[in-house]
Amino acid sequence: MKCRHCKQDTMHPFIDLGYAPPSNNYLAHPDNKELQYPLRVNVCSNCWLVQTQDTCTASELFSAEYAYFSSTSSSWLAHAKRYVLESIEQLQLNKQSFVVEVASNDGYLLKNFVSQQIPCLGIEPTACTAEAAEKKGVPTKRSFFGSNFAKEVANSADLIIGNNVYAHVPDINDFTHGLKIALKKGGTITLEFPHLLNLIQENQFDTIYHEHYSYLSLYSVDRIFSTFGLRIYDVRSIPTHGGSLRVYGCHEGDPRQTNSTVWNLLKKEACLQRLQTYQHLQQEAEKIKEELLTFLHNEKKMGRKVAAYGAAAKGNTLLNWAGIQADLIDYVCDAAPSKQGKYLPGSHIPIVAPEQILKEVPDSLIILPWNLKDEIVPFLKEKLGYQNQLVIALPKLRSWFEK
Repeated sequence: MKCRHCKQDTMHPFIDLGYAPPSNNYLAHPDNKELQYPLRVNVCSNCWLVQTQDTCTASELFSAEYAYFSSTSSSWLAHAKRYVLESIEQLQLNKQSFVVEVASNDGYLLKNFVSQQIPCLGIEPTACTAEAAEKKGVPTKRSFFGSNFAKEVANSADLIIGNNVYAHVPDINDFTHGLKIALKKGGTITLEFPHLLNLIQENQFDTIYHEHYSYLSLYSVDRIFSTFGLRIYDVRSIPTHGGSLRVYGCHEGDPRQTNSTVWNLLKKEACLQRLQTYQHLQQEAEKIKEELLTFLHNEKKMGRKVAAYGAAAKGNTLLNWAGIQADLIDYVCDAAPSKQGKYLPGSHIPIVAPEQILKEVPDSLIILPWNLKDEIVPFLKEKLGYQNQLVIALPKLRSWFEK
């Protein structure tokens, strides 16, 4: 394959996680048939964009029944609210401003602009989340974003927000061109995405799934921006999703000076422009798989009940990579009603409400969305009274008891 951005035939293998179904395609019945696709990631040695092989279309991945609702996580809601208040002050947004969020999901973020009476528009392709946003009073267009859609809001946006969407777009060039078209002179783009450097250094291979077409560094994003007449003038490291970046972009001729944080991080990322950096994650993923399987088999040999918490996409990557099914994990709890009563893709493990833990107390509980551990553990301990063994598989297997 050729690189999605620079179109050069300079692709090299990074990691191969076998075959898996799309990680958010939850099943209504365990016997439902599902398609599985290769989950392989390559790196381009010309522009250093890390990317999956082309396998799934966007319409296959983001259907009308897409089950991810951003408002499920209280810590994510708090993060969004802090961002909005900070942006209003920093960018001096007011009732004459216009804010656009791409992939606005269920209105988790834009509702904060609505409450401040700042005009906004959400762009969201999945019908169920768009409907939830509209119920919150968030104006929403049901569409994928790209250069064609951007013409509808050309040169109008004082602020364009894209939280955890840049990695999800199959045509990253057309998407970036759309940002350029929609952005008002003097306007600002902010994008948040998991940082490739953290993925490699912390063995976060479970953040790899078909919905993530790209795995991004500041270097690769800066290069893509400059191709379309945009410039990154600031960047911040944030803790979400196990370590993410928030980049601040503007038109190329904008008078704002580039912050030293940009140059400092580009220097830190120099290792990402060497092929040897990408040669070790496969081995680490194999090791984590073997550790988790050994743990689960030992638990079953001792007659101990094992369940999981969090029907997250990253958990599905881990379970399918390890070949884990309902014979090793009895059920997975999740707070999202949209997932309860369904089954995980690939593993076909049943998804139940968190209260199931009170009825069938597992001896061990695996927290699949490890990035939300600080939110999940107090909930398990204080709300549900769970006191048995808690387990996290990444970046290495560890367990502890909450008393």
